[in-house]
Amino acid sequence: MSYLMFILLLLSLLCLLKVLIGPTIWDRILGFNLFSAIFILIILLYTVIEDQSYLIDVALVYALLGFISIVFITRFLQKKGDI
Repeated sequence: MSYLMFILLLLSLLCLLKVLIGPTIWDRILGFNLFSAIFILIILLYTVIEDQSYLIDVALVYALLGFISIVFITRFLQKKGDI
């Protein structure tokens, strides 16, 4: 299980790199979305390893916040800055 956590951490760092140096704004949004999904997987894997069920709620809230933020960012960009 610790190998899987290490691999997921490396993948999340690559996604953050894509967010920082992505050539377009859409690549950055995609990198953020992928980072969010991988981070949720890391939280859920840690929940299974440590047997702490309250972290499932944390992962669920993080997933909802990640989804809402992606929707708002894309709507903001599509309307060219108008909210």
